Amino acid sequence: MLILGHAGITLGAATLAAGVANYKQPRESWFAALSRYVDIRFLLVGSLLPDIIDKPVGQYFFRETFNNGRIFSHTLLFLIVISAIGFYLFKRHRQVWMLSLAAGTLMHLVLDEMWNTPATLFWPLIGIHFPAVELTGWASSILKALFSEPFLYITEAVGFVILVWFAAELIRKKDVGVFLKYGKIY
Repeated sequence: MLILGHAGITLGAATLAAGVANYKQPRESWFAALSRYVDIRFLLVGSLLPDIIDKPVGQYFFRETFNNGRIFSHTLLFLIVISAIGFYLFKRHRQVWMLSLAAGTLMHLVLDEMWNTPATLFWPLIGIHFPAVELTGWASSILKALFSEPFLYITEAVGFVILVWFAAELIRKKDVGVFLKYGKIY
């Protein structure tokens, strides 16, 4: 899954959950309901965070060492650490930004189906080495898959539609500035 799929599907799933949880206030948009629970900006960043960290580290900076774009931040340990920090910040200061980041990261791990790579997901419990992946021609492979694998192009299309819907809602409500500054939509 690529950028649009991760960000859009995470936003859509969180919005759906907030809308269902907020069913007694039907006049409020589901995006507005979501923004009462999380900072949507950090949710979106969290949905991409494991790739933002791991792709450069594992594929470019330490390619000889890791040779994989799914390493440390694709683990449960990483998720537990940022979740624990998030719970602390919420309990102590009523800040939700780190929990929002953790929720996005959780969705990233789910959407990447990390349970299929237990050596990475449960690192370092199963071992301290990450599985090596052949990275030669990875960019052309992604481009080819984008047009030939239904899972990939359908998830990207769904993510795109959700992100466009969200952007249209921000523009319609004239909340772009408020969203960028506070992570809220009203």
